[in-house]
Amino acid sequence: MVHFLLIDCPDEPGLVYRITEVLYRHGLNVLRNGEFVEREDSHFFMRTEFEGPCEPEALLHDLRAALPIAARIRLRDSRARRIVVLATKEHHCLSELLVRHFFGQLQADILAVISNHDNLRELTERLNVPYHHIGAESISREAHEAAVLRQIALYDPEFVVLARYMRILSPEFVAHFPERLINIHHSFLPAFIGASPYAQAYARGVKSIGATAHFVTDQLDQGPIIAQSVIPTDHTQNAHDMAQAGRDVEKLTLARALTLVFREQVAVHRNKTIVFE
Repeated sequence: MVHFLLIDCPDEPGLVYRITEVLYRHGLNVLRNGEFVEREDSHFFMRTEFEGPCEPEALLHDLRAALPIAARIRLRDSRARRIVVLATKEHHCLSELLVRHFFGQLQADILAVISNHDNLRELTERLNVPYHHIGAESISREAHEAAVLRQIALYDPEFVVLARYMRILSPEFVAHFPERLINIHHSFLPAFIGASPYAQAYARGVKSIGATAHFVTDQLDQGPIIAQSVIPTDHTQNAHDMAQAGRDVEKLTLARALTLVFREQVAVHRNKTIVFE
């Protein structure tokens, strides 16, 4: 089985040698390696894929002994991550994830879909994924979020994915999933806000459409960016055409971001990410 090792710590001489020497002593074979130093604050990042019989506890013990005390170390194998998806009414991102999941192309096991509407139940259940409708009408945001959190807790996921989940989450909700809550939205923000961004973009004559996938933080749509994509547009496309193009780029950008995260290719540093492509 392939394993993923992601390390970041203050930079100092010999880090690459020390890490690979530990792997060598454990009889592990390095398949791919990437390093990066953030010069602004002299911070080191390294991602390694390796194979071989791995004893995680012993390996982590020796890596910690070889690295600075402040080092952050993540060690994962290549098994599918456990995720829960939150959705509302729009199907494009959810359907992309469900189809990839059905064919084993997502690097994840979708444990359940939770929605504040019942619109996407048939789609979800046809692809053999449990669906939970938790309505938000006539109850407070706090009560609704508490119900959603209880349902999520039953599955104990590693990540929660917002597949066009059109509700603003409270800081208390977000705090349950540090660097484990992933969102997707169009990249017109902050220029075109509100319910009709593509109509606004059409009226303004924009020349490109994009999407941004990011980790969710307390600051709305301001979390560390994982992946972004952009496609060109022109005067021949009306607002409907632009919206369809936007949905296409959103679903592919989200799927790409999830693959990067699930394969331990993303390290968060302050409010940005280091991405090993």
